[in-house]
Amino acid sequence: MDEFILLMHGEVGAPDAAWGPYLARLRESGAFAGGSAIGDGICVSKEGTAAPVTAHLIGYIRVNAAGIEDVRALLVGNPHFEAGGTVEIRRLPRTG
Repeated sequence: MDEFILLMHGEVGAPDAAWGPYLARLRESGAFAGGSAIGDGICVSKEGTAAPVTAHLIGYIRVNAAGIEDVRALLVGNPHFEAGGTVEIRRLPRTG
């Protein structure tokens, strides 16, 4: 199994009540590995100059799956996706 992160882009709003059943389904499937909304923050660098934060990212979910197509299947019922929002799927390579 590989680990993936689903990054929700902020172009739509999904009803808060829809998240509970969706996350419960992910937990029951064994795919859920964590997640959260993303709040305010800053970018920093040792040199003191850094780009602005990526403002369009509003939340993330980590999942375990055999491959990217399995992750796509997990989007069924995702409130953000179902509302027409963009979900960026990225593999989290194991290091070390």
